[in-house]
Amino acid sequence: MLRLASQPPRHFLSLLDTTPEELHNILDRAIELKALHRQGLLHQPFHGRVLGMIFEKSSTRTRISFEAGMSQLGGSAIFLSPRDTQLGRGEPIEDSARVISRMVDIVMIRTFAHETVERFAAYSRVPVINGLTDDHHPCQLLADLQTYKEMRGDFAGKTFAWIGDGNNMCNSYIHAAHQLGFKLKIASPYGFEPDPALLFEYAHCAELVSSSEAAAEGAHLVATDVWTSMGQEAEQNIRKRRFATYQITPRLLDLAADDVLFMHCLPAHRGEEISEDMLDDPRAVVWDEAENRLHAQKALMEFLLRPAV
Repeated sequence: MLRLASQPPRHFLSLLDTTPEELHNILDRAIELKALHRQGLLHQPFHGRVLGMIFEKSSTRTRISFEAGMSQLGGSAIFLSPRDTQLGRGEPIEDSARVISRMVDIVMIRTFAHETVERFAAYSRVPVINGLTDDHHPCQLLADLQTYKEMRGDFAGKTFAWIGDGNNMCNSYIHAAHQLGFKLKIASPYGFEPDPALLFEYAHCAELVSSSEAAAEGAHLVATDVWTSMGQEAEQNIRKRRFATYQITPRLLDLAADDVLFMHCLPAHRGEEISEDMLDDPRAVVWDEAENRLHAQKALMEFLLRPAV
């Protein structure tokens, strides 16, 4: 179905591409879609719609959740890797965007440089979703936020803790704090802190603290990620040394609020960023968090395609 020229597509490249009200609505809709799915009720508004999925970084949860989500909504999905397209043979991103967006209804891109999704979106006729870049991971944040909201309610006045690498997940948590009104405490090793410019811009809601213990104290949510992300394998040894005191354990969570939740975007490396027993702790909700990728992204695709005619 064609989109009116007077209605440019909405993109989702970071959490800042929605208003706080829109973000709340997406999370509420994700919870509704999850309930419909568990009741076995079909909801298929995307009959005949096609999602193009471009993967320059491999994935388990991103691919399965988007592909299954589009299928559950009545549409279909096409998986594209650099081996399968001219993107891997030097075709300009702008040209690929012009062609691909004439053939599908929505595009998800998982890649390295954030500039890649920005350039693609600038030349796309259809909505573009950031499935992950080196700078931001907004779809994972939707799942995390949905999980917190359905288990604990509102975000306003709460304290969240990010412990570990000041990476794309940390950046998206900073955006979430700004959008939803919670306070974010960040504990990162020296040399692996978030971008100072980002911390300065969002000093009203995010602060860098001195230790894991300082971050965890009183927190209503504690989140982390692997110490060495894809593309950083050459730094693995130095990262293990620098991050040694940033492991999440049940004892560390004992410093947090009584109703604290622990989240990890997965895959998790037991014995590194988390202790061997951390995922067995009743405060860990990582499996619900992972499942919610499916429903949060369905709600997001509904939101982005709703203006289409």
